[in-house]
Amino acid sequence: MTIQVISLRVRSDQIINYCYVIIDSNTKSTVLVDPAWEQDTIEKALAANQAKVSAILLTHYHRDHVNLCESFAKKYNVPVYMSKVEKEYYDFQCTNLQTIASFNSFDIAGLTITPLFTPGHTKGGTSYLIGDNLFCGDTLFIEGCGLCTGNGADPGTMFETLQRIKQTIHLNTLIYPGHSYGYPVGQLFSFVLANNVYLQLSSKDNFIAFRMRPDQRGLFSFK
Repeated sequence: MTIQVISLRVRSDQIINYCYVIIDSNTKSTVLVDPAWEQDTIEKALAANQAKVSAILLTHYHRDHVNLCESFAKKYNVPVYMSKVEKEYYDFQCTNLQTIASFNSFDIAGLTITPLFTPGHTKGGTSYLIGDNLFCGDTLFIEGCGLCTGNGADPGTMFETLQRIKQTIHLNTLIYPGHSYGYPVGQLFSFVLANNVYLQLSSKDNFIAFRMRPDQRGLFSFK
């Protein structure tokens, strides 16, 4: 499987996201990860690469990650994937929605998708491993990890999720989060391990205390 990853920086007012176009280089079959905000930007990337949308993958239900999933699902008549836990907990609705319950690998038009259950930021957050690329939404950033204060969020669960990611993926995996605080997306996991303090905390209690510390600044200062 030879794939091309196109990282798209999109925004709505002060909220800046990264969504991803993943293309099978041989067939041009394509999946979108967390399409939001700038439909024209995404469409131009698809057209420039002669990409054929085959599916949409959602990491979690927050609006800045699902803003365009309905529009693309209808336009291309493709399935939209989300974890069963996330869909049911938040009663998420979308055209052609299919839920992931088993977390076994599955194929979409030649692309092998391995979903990883990564709750903590939300109740049923999911990351997707495609080749040597991990698309992790708001679970893991290059510089940190997602907030654990919203409905269904839990810092203890986030700690367990990050520990599981450390045990699951290879050091040469490229990390593609939903937001950036300054570092370019697509860093090697070895770089993230060396520079992300949340991956260096081995005690759950210490992790929770640090993640939930008061008076944190710049939580939405995305770059």
